[in-house]
Amino acid sequence: MKERVLITGASGFLGYHLIVEALKNDLEVYAAVRKSSDITHLKSLDIKYTYPDFSSVIALKKDIQENKYDYIIHAAGVTKARSVKEYQLVNADYTYNLASAAASSGVNIKGFVLIGSLAAVGPLQSLTGIITEETKPNPLTSYGKSKLLAEEKLKTVASLNYTILRPTAIYGPRDRDIFIFFKQLKTGIEPYIGKAQQKLSFVYVKDLAAITIKSLYKCDQSTYNISDGNFYDKYELGFISKKVLNLKTVIFHLPVIFVKFIAAISKNVGSLSGKASALNPEKVKELMALNWFCSIDKAKHDLGYYPRYDLEAGLEETLKWYKDNKWL
Repeated sequence: MKERVLITGASGFLGYHLIVEALKNDLEVYAAVRKSSDITHLKSLDIKYTYPDFSSVIALKKDIQENKYDYIIHAAGVTKARSVKEYQLVNADYTYNLASAAASSGVNIKGFVLIGSLAAVGPLQSLTGIITEETKPNPLTSYGKSKLLAEEKLKTVASLNYTILRPTAIYGPRDRDIFIFFKQLKTGIEPYIGKAQQKLSFVYVKDLAAITIKSLYKCDQSTYNISDGNFYDKYELGFISKKVLNLKTVIFHLPVIFVKFIAAISKNVGSLSGKASALNPEKVKELMALNWFCSIDKAKHDLGYYPRYDLEAGLEETLKWYKDNKWL
């Protein structure tokens, strides 16, 4: 009989890849989605669906008891929200509700993996140094603070076997965030915020999915930073992408004060319309941060995490997918 895993956020970019990796590892997958979610891209996959109410521990406990999951991967969350309260509700409170329900359900949950974020730690303020699991958290944004709060709340559920993964910037097929940059390159304009040097880090979605499934079997209340193990300057994503796509662009440095002004307007427009803005003053801080380079030594040692893709290999596969599927 196959072991059963619940994957939350299953209709999203990462969720899709987690499902594919779980099926490859012979797990029976229950995909947690909203009734309103677009699940067209999941139709060909051999999975079952569930529609949990994350606002209710009682409802979550009932779902866990009825479906008797062996493992839970909590990947659901929001990366943009209308308020600090909304970030904390969805990213932190809902995490705690699911963990509490799992711990008190009476079902033998062998492993609970929280997909956190390196934003919970925040970047370093200089180009020297490297982020480790011992780095004192200092998140820059409300998003990062809510992901740190999710970790703190999860750690209060002492009876649960959990692992926290903190991926850096995730990219790969189906991603719509970094994809915006690729679309911009196609116009021939390559924009950057200011001219300051940066150390950036990335992780290919397939590497993250693989280590997520692997970590299910070694949940011992530990936390791991996840990247491809390298750092890149601010131009490398564009340089590699142009090479793969055979493009020439004009590099354009936007004045920092101008970007901050546009971000402030974007936030206010979003507030008036009741919608979360993707570009806001906090996001600009994150995009301009000097050093996102993180060590993956702990994940290598404890989990046997050895990424298969560096940025060039991951972008080649990603951009081919975008072209084949007519996104680019």
